[in-house]
This record gives sequence, structure tokens and C-alpha cells, in this order.
Amino acid sequence: MVLLESLRKAFSLFVEKISLEELSPEKIKPLLEDFKIELVKNDVAYTVAENICSEVSEKLSGVKVKRFEDVKPTVKSTLRQVLLGKLSTRYRKDLIETVKFKLSAKEPTVILFVGVNGSGKTLTVAKVARLLLKNGFTVCIACSDTFRAGAIEQAEILASRLGIRAIKQSYGSDAAAVAFDAVQYAKAHGINVVLIDTAGRMQTKRNLMEEMQKIARIAKPDLVVFVGDSLTGNDAVNQAEEFMKCLNIDLVVLTKMDADAKGGAAISISTLVDRPIAYVGVGQTLDDLEPFDPEKFIENILP
Repeated sequence: MVLLESLRKAFSLFVEKISLEELSPEKIKPLLEDFKIELVKNDVAYTVAENICSEVSEKLSGVKVKRFEDVKPTVKSTLRQVLLGKLSTRYRKDLIETVKFKLSAKEPTVILFVGVNGSGKTLTVAKVARLLLKNGFTVCIACSDTFRAGAIEQAEILASRLGIRAIKQSYGSDAAAVAFDAVQYAKAHGINVVLIDTAGRMQTKRNLMEEMQKIARIAKPDLVVFVGDSLTGNDAVNQAEEFMKCLNIDLVVLTKMDADAKGGAAISISTLVDRPIAYVGVGQTLDDLEPFDPEKFIENILP
């Protein structure tokens, strides 16, 4: 269950205020300035908030409304249109379709998961494994987080619960070698999908970012998934932008959306990184992964 109470309140307040005014640029401008501040408070990146307000102003300014007519439907429709534009990316990739395509070529799909420490990557890997198993695919996990204490054990426990194989080496091993072993294992055993769990790394650590590039060079992933913690707000957006400089991200998964009352990170990340949010994490169980639906997300904000 996605919360978004704070963001919903910001939009509701704006709709209420603007519906009492004439839709002229002079009357709209101060209201949009206040609205922009509220968006930024709710983790919408400043440039994105500015862009949203600019588009809303352009679409609403001068709209003719009959006397005594309720302008709320017009305002809400405009906001929906603008938000949908922000959440719709030109870049299109689909996880399940990619797996089906590779399967038709009789090759395993390799999916690389990246992100910073604490974003929930390992649990997300297991959730994606559950999703793929439900769709009838066979899966193995590469324990390429050879850095964090307990990471290999965590991946092994989750893999065991799912009844799938976790490919591992010892701590301190070459993470790229583990990924390579997993891909070879998948090819030899007819496994459909290899999910590569990697060490969380701050986007500012050059050596760790280079290690991630090495994993990608050796494993040749079909999809790179950035896992971001929605509770970190604009930090998640900044992280995704930095990761994009080193590696081409294909999809985004936002975790902890069940605890996020703000939700602005979702709007910002789609706009600034131009990559689709494929799924959102909405809990701690392996089934708590939902496809991200922009229309449903907007309906949550503008009921």
C-alpha cells in the first residue's frame, strides 16, 4: 500500500486555492510559487517542480470558465496530464518481455542490480526472483556482493526459501568472477535468468564504481536495474544520475514505497533519469513487489 499522504495534501491544497481564483497568469503565479515550495518539500527535485508549475501555468492561464462553474475538474485534469508526462519515459524496457525474448534465442537473461548501501538490493533481487518463478521461468542468483558482511548468507537464505541456486565464492573474491560463474552455470543447466546481486556502493567511490563496470563488462547484462530507497528522496535521484554516468541503467525499482508519505522521488527519478520505474517495493515479504503504474500513482495523489 503506497501512502503519499503528504504529496496528496499538497495537491489538494493547491486545487482548493486555485479553484477560488480567476485563471489568469497574475492570479495563478503566486499560488504556483507556493505549490512549487510544497512539491520540493515532498522530495520533488527543484528543477522538476519548476517545470511542473511552468507547464500547469501555461495550460491553465486564460482558460475560460463559465460563471459559477466548478474549475476543480479542469485543474485536476491539467495536473494529471502534466504528471503523466513526467512519469512517462521515452526509454522503454520491460523485464518480463526481455526474458521472453532471450528465451526464444535459447539464452539466459542476465540482470544486474546496482545501488547504494541500504537501498534493499538483496531483498529486491529475491522479490524479482519470486516474480520470475511465478511467471514460469527458472532463476539463479549470483552472490556478487563479496564485500558486505553477511551479504552472501542473506542471499543464500533467500535463494533457499525460493528453492533456487545461489552461486557464490568467499568474501573478498572478485565480484565479476562470481557473476561470470553464475552465467556459465545458467548456460550449462538451462537456467532462464541470472540475477546478479552487487555490493552497495556510494556513487562517489571511484574504485567501487569501476568494479561495477567490470562486472558489467564480464557478465554483459541484458538489463541493469537501479534499486533506490524512496525514503531518501532526492538522494535517490542524485544516486541514479551518478550511476547513469558509469553504467546504462534500464529500469528503476523504488523500495520502501509503503512507508513513503512524500513520493516525490518517483516523479523526479522518471523525469531526470528518463528511465521507467518498473516496480516498487511495498513491504518485507517476497511477494511485496508491485508493478509501478503511473496512472494508479497519480490517482493516489489526485483522487
